[in-house]
Amino acid sequence: MASGGAWFLYSHDGGDSVANARPVPPHEVTISRPLVRDLDTRLGFLGQFSAVDQVELRAQVGGTLTGVHFRDGDIVHKGDLLFTIDPVPYEIRLAQATALRRTAEARLVLAKQELARARELERNDAGTTQNVEQRTSELNAAQAALDDAAAQIRDARFDLDRCRITAPFTGRIGRHLVSTGNLIAGSRGATSPTTLLATLVSLDPVYLDFDMSEADFQSFSQYRGDAKGPIANRVELAAGNSTTYTRQGTLDFVDNVLDRSSGTIHARATVSNADLRFTPGEFSRVRLAVAHPAPTLLVPDASVLPDQSEYLVMTVSTDGTVVAKHVEVGEIRGGLRVIRSGLSRDDRVIVDGLPFAAPGTKVATRDGAIRYEPKQN
Repeated sequence: MASGGAWFLYSHDGGDSVANARPVPPHEVTISRPLVRDLDTRLGFLGQFSAVDQVELRAQVGGTLTGVHFRDGDIVHKGDLLFTIDPVPYEIRLAQATALRRTAEARLVLAKQELARARELERNDAGTTQNVEQRTSELNAAQAALDDAAAQIRDARFDLDRCRITAPFTGRIGRHLVSTGNLIAGSRGATSPTTLLATLVSLDPVYLDFDMSEADFQSFSQYRGDAKGPIANRVELAAGNSTTYTRQGTLDFVDNVLDRSSGTIHARATVSNADLRFTPGEFSRVRLAVAHPAPTLLVPDASVLPDQSEYLVMTVSTDGTVVAKHVEVGEIRGGLRVIRSGLSRDDRVIVDGLPFAAPGTKVATRDGAIRYEPKQN
């Protein structure tokens, strides 16, 4: 009897639990229809900054380097003294050229006097025409010698002035490659080897170089032909690790030939760099418009799920079933992801609760909102 009572109680309790079991309610997710805004189509590229002006500082005269007048990495201004070369040999040469000019001047004075006397003798029938011609020739030779001496002075002064190497423009100078006391080679032309002393690059503005594919170039060319004003040549950039395009530049050069080996064409923008934010050689993301504003669908980037080489957006049908849709995505605009195809403006996109939204399952929904952040545009 005791065992029968125990079985009765167990059977009674188990039956009551089964009868009271209820189905698990569906998980709740937040949905919203895609945000629709009129946006232009933009393409993104990876660019690299380069200096507008870049020069290798080399001596035009040889000699012993006697001074380095900057610190490595300094910003130097146009006309600042950078290097000095021992001027003594060139001062001596200038003094020699000056002495030659004085000699030539004295000979010219003498030649003029002798020519005057020869002409006077000829008029008095005391001299010959041959003598006059000889004195005239000596006068011309003295004048040529004076001109040559003057040219040698200019040449010597040119070399002496080149003993002081100054900055040809304002920019940042690199490290000095030759120390004081070294003998350096110099030349006025590129016919003989010269010693590289340092490099100098300009800083403001800077170039931003990038390459466009042939298809992108064709789209841009069509847009550029239709657009009016400077907006057609405006580019936006995000340097370094930044993901926000806070700076602008002007597209001022597109090459005239497509590179057939790579299928790209080179383009260049000029960017203001008054705050010295950008450094030549640094990489930057760059984007430019290639189509006029048109209605564009936007969803939160977190709502776009990668699926191997494709992307999915989870939506909820009218009966509460989760439906996955393959989409083609674009860039980030206003903190949201551009959807180029695969969604309609009436789709109900899951914007929160994705971990509970497996395709084909039932979910409960509550309405949410998608917000556009203009500062992140």
